[in-house]
Amino acid sequence: MKKRIFSGAQPTGELHIGNYLGALKNWVKLQDEYESFYCIVNLHAITLPQDPKILRKKTRDLARIYLAAGVDPDKATIFIQSDVSEHAELAWTLNCIARMGELERMTQFKDKGKGNTERASVGLFTYPVLMASDILLYQTDLVPVGKDQKQHLELSRDLAERFNRDFGETFVVPEPYIPPVGASILSLKDPSKKMSKSDENANAAIFLLDEADTITRKIKKAVTDSGTEIT
Repeated sequence: MKKRIFSGAQPTGELHIGNYLGALKNWVKLQDEYESFYCIVNLHAITLPQDPKILRKKTRDLARIYLAAGVDPDKATIFIQSDVSEHAELAWTLNCIARMGELERMTQFKDKGKGNTERASVGLFTYPVLMASDILLYQTDLVPVGKDQKQHLELSRDLAERFNRDFGETFVVPEPYIPPVGASILSLKDPSKKMSKSDENANAAIFLLDEADTITRKIKKAVTDSGTEIT
């Protein structure tokens, strides 16, 4: 029996080449090796303000990008998170065994809260519990993770082990899937940080749907090393 793998992306912003090399390209390879579940995680998207009409459109657009990247619906399960109510139901159950201290330590809450956690939504605070629900709901064996998501997978493992200990063996405790070769694409405008679809400067990223002329222009204007030596 094939092991099961789960991953997903939010339908916010536009996917860039870092998303393709770090996630989508791997998904295409993994669908031949594992029972694969690839989700469009639109419930995660609403932890920050969204226009419902735009979010619906971006959700459909992201499904098209999955297909265009090579994810095959005959080999992998592609679905929208909000279409499966059990994601939210399990998240509530896991909220009841999660600890405030665990969630307060999550770095993404601090980053997305932009230093004003008093005004941040409760959904943003409990975002990692919903992520755990996404993973545990499908008895996932492996989860592809980047550096910024290792902390969330550790929480998923902790919640699975705690639930199993208190209520009997129920969930598979997921393991991280680390690609043999990783890809970290840096910002075109600030090479000290990763390329991000949420960057306010649209010239900092090369998006998958950019026209060829736009890509050329962005590369020409990219920040480069001013030194004369190779280090």
